[in-house]
Amino acid sequence: MKLHSTRNINETIGQKSAIIKGLSNDGGLYFPHPKELSKCSIDIKSLLSLSYQEIAFEILKIFLSDFTDEEIKLCIANAYGENNFEEFKTSIAPTTKIGNNFLLELYHGPTCAFKDMALTILPHFLTTAHSENSKNNKVYILTATSGDTGKAALSGFKDAKNTFITVFYPTYGVSEMQKLQMQTSEGNNVSVVALNGNFDDCQRLVKEIYTDDNIKDLCAKNNVVLSSANSINIGRLIPQTVYYINSYIELVKTNQIKLYDKVNFVVPTGNFGDILAGYIAKLLMLPINKLICASNDNNVLTDFINSGIYNKNRELYKTISPSMDILVSSNLERLLFLLSNGDSLYIKSLMNDLNEKGTYKISAELLSKIQETFVAYSANENECKSAIKKAFEKDKRLIDPHTAVAYSCLNKFLIDNKMQQNVNLILSTASPYKFAKTVLGCISDEDVENLNDFECLNKLYEVSKEPIPKNLSSLKNKQIRFAKTLSYDDCRNYVKNIIGELND
Repeated sequence: MKLHSTRNINETIGQKSAIIKGLSNDGGLYFPHPKELSKCSIDIKSLLSLSYQEIAFEILKIFLSDFTDEEIKLCIANAYGENNFEEFKTSIAPTTKIGNNFLLELYHGPTCAFKDMALTILPHFLTTAHSENSKNNKVYILTATSGDTGKAALSGFKDAKNTFITVFYPTYGVSEMQKLQMQTSEGNNVSVVALNGNFDDCQRLVKEIYTDDNIKDLCAKNNVVLSSANSINIGRLIPQTVYYINSYIELVKTNQIKLYDKVNFVVPTGNFGDILAGYIAKLLMLPINKLICASNDNNVLTDFINSGIYNKNRELYKTISPSMDILVSSNLERLLFLLSNGDSLYIKSLMNDLNEKGTYKISAELLSKIQETFVAYSANENECKSAIKKAFEKDKRLIDPHTAVAYSCLNKFLIDNKMQQNVNLILSTASPYKFAKTVLGCISDEDVENLNDFECLNKLYEVSKEPIPKNLSSLKNKQIRFAKTLSYDDCRNYVKNIIGELND
């Protein structure tokens, strides 16, 4: 299976090269051609007796034909072992009840966020690919984060051979716990920089660096290959498909649904990678009825799915669900490429409009294809806070603000679709303890403004009795290593300096 640039169908590349490179030369994203993807499928029944790791192998070998079976199995073993997912022994990504619906818990990895599900395995993909393709080069990974990706990438790539990683996060766009996780990161090959701006600025910075001819020349001179740990990297996107399939199988095995029953997944959505992985699972024949796109006040995706008009010309709100505070959802480009039957010229024109005008409008035919599977809702700040309180008091579940957005949007979907009988799964994307101050303030009368984050952790435990993840409570005693804040232009110069130093 070859991969193509979403903006130039004639640019083809193998999976190993795409994982190393991250972004295509023209700024497009690598993805299989829809005709090739249409030939791929899975037999759900054949997976019923398999573990998460075994299911991962069956899915990944479809998309990673450049890798040998042995290489894929080794990557899986290194990523999804007890060293990374020791806090929950029975399942890497358990599916549990919340009221009449289900939570797909994706926060039991090393950084307590769903990004761990892919970022524990991406370094192993990259190391495997690099050892074959670029023996004399060093890989420099640039990553923009709105909160969770940063720490998950830093953790995954810590001390990886011939690899260096820099994470850029917005100065005021992450929670204090997320910020502390990044600032205390360990490893001799990592660095963290706060960019004086928002997440979209961080994402734009990384994309511009990839396509900057001067930086390309500097990389070539210093034997450095730029790569990415964001979901623009195909090696980050595909592993997320696995937990959709695994959760469905768990429901079948526990008699919550019958084999081949259709289900709905509710996904708190920012950069569109997580929900796109669900759509890939559907293309592989996972019985999905609807993918419910849940947005916070930054509801650019909700407006797009409902109207066909993508418009980033709006205020970016800082919310209590910061990982969704995004106005440019990069992975949407892959969905448009897919549903336009690989019309890369059309996709390129849309992305040019987005860059030049801040908006684009898709055809009625393309919008109709999207709306066959996707529905979209948004939840404002008050609705999000109310959802946290309701989930705790009514359903006896502690949820983080991102999961609360999905919880609220599911309720809106059910009001609009009273007759629907499908089982609903909410993707729970982060531990509530990563946002302890917010969650505690929603479910108690505690004056949280006068408490620090670690006091909030303890108070939240007292109220909920849900165990505090060790990798969050231990942050209190860790040394802050990275406290640098730079302007946009200074960040570019910072990257240039790192590239020069990597060859020393």
